[in-house]
Amino acid sequence: MTATHALLYRYAIPFTEAITVQGHQQLQREGIILALKTAAEDHTAYGEIAPLPGLHKESLESAEEQLVKLLAKHETVDHRILHDGLFPSVRTGLEMAIINLNAALTGKAPSFSGSAAPRSQHVPVNALLFGDTKQVIQRAENYFNIGYRTFKLKISAGNSDTAIRSIEALHNIFGNTIEVRLDANQSFSFDEALYLAREIPDGIVSYIEEPLTHAEHIGEFHAKTAIRSALDETLWQKPELLDHIPAKALSALILKPNRLGGISVALELARWAAAHNLLTVFSSAFESGISLSFYSWIAASLSSEPAACGLDTYRYLKDDLLATHFRAENGVLDAYKLYREGLIVNHRELKPLSLWTV
Repeated sequence: MTATHALLYRYAIPFTEAITVQGHQQLQREGIILALKTAAEDHTAYGEIAPLPGLHKESLESAEEQLVKLLAKHETVDHRILHDGLFPSVRTGLEMAIINLNAALTGKAPSFSGSAAPRSQHVPVNALLFGDTKQVIQRAENYFNIGYRTFKLKISAGNSDTAIRSIEALHNIFGNTIEVRLDANQSFSFDEALYLAREIPDGIVSYIEEPLTHAEHIGEFHAKTAIRSALDETLWQKPELLDHIPAKALSALILKPNRLGGISVALELARWAAAHNLLTVFSSAFESGISLSFYSWIAASLSSEPAACGLDTYRYLKDDLLATHFRAENGVLDAYKLYREGLIVNHRELKPLSLWTV
């Protein structure tokens, strides 16, 4: 059985505070929801198409245009509709909806590891920290008190000294009871990154996500500092570097499916990470609970001990598209429960765009 109808919806969810991505300030998160329905509407499956200004090359309007052309051209919506020319956000939403529909038809949650059941039901989450040292510590203490044990601190070349003070304060307060990750968003020159590394006491930081403006020097950075890096933007900006950066210089791959080019691309990178003994950290681009629940299930499926993922972004959205809002409990995601809840969408939050017979 395949889908007989495809419906497109738009949504807009206000952020809890203004979000800036690569100079693009945004007050709300916008996206498109694709719903695939079977005959007599026995089953409905959803996928999210949500390019983020500043992160994606495609706009929401161009993504919608591509999706509409695709639906007008094809008689069925299944894996045969996918091709390499699709925008990353469009392919992700299509794959998500198709996988969810196949799962609904079988009555089983999707499998990504080849096994019928996930290797873990629970996925820890890393809490995002930013601001001056006082704000960082206040946020960290609040998160720690509700169960979080992994923290990602946003840093940049312009605030190295603040970052160093915050890192030292985190260590003084929490010691080895927490894991600290840094995210530099490619903001440091090689010399600036060396300065930061020399000021950080040994063993405090697990890794620095995208430390350098020029990622091709990450191997040399590791050789001089013994600090490992994680790749995020590099994975779609210069994917060829994955074969040139020494794996020993890396600790993790940060996987944003809707920017990488789809679920299948993210799974391929997750397999590469596993083969090289690296962590796989699934992350979001401030998507709704539809995507977050799907990503948490993938993370649970791929490892018996999933790495703390970057799916805490739901805290920056004032609302959700799900009947039961996506959430972490004590810093941990109950992947199976969230996946099931992620299939039930609150249509009051959606604006109908179009209906297609396929």
